[in-house]
Amino acid sequence: MVTFVTRGIKVSVESFYQNEYSNALTRDYMFAYSITIKNNGAKSVRLLRRHWFIVEGFGNVKQVEGEGVVGEQPILLPGESFQYVSGCGLKTEIGKMYGTYLFKEIDDNSLFYVTIPEFKLICNEKLN
Repeated sequence: MVTFVTRGIKVSVESFYQNEYSNALTRDYMFAYSITIKNNGAKSVRLLRRHWFIVEGFGNVKQVEGEGVVGEQPILLPGESFQYVSGCGLKTEIGKMYGTYLFKEIDDNSLFYVTIPEFKLICNEKLN
């Protein structure tokens, strides 16, 4: 698990290889990741957007940007957490992801970015 804190917002990520959804013959490797976002700050915030960088083993980079996460724009009061699971497909057995979330402070509508720490996507067979 990797963790990073920006302005009191703690983002923790754990990734998992999805063997049952992968096919080495067609070079389709599926990964899932679980993210926990905890508001350790003093103000209520809302997650507005995400911006991902997905890097495959040969250096190909894809970017994914959009509103919220898994169809939600959660509000986190001080001390609250939000957890979700999502997935990513690669054409290589190894890759990585990282990015940012755009948050808004509820009381004054100010915007700020939170770092999503870099995490590895590794096929189980490559771990030995």
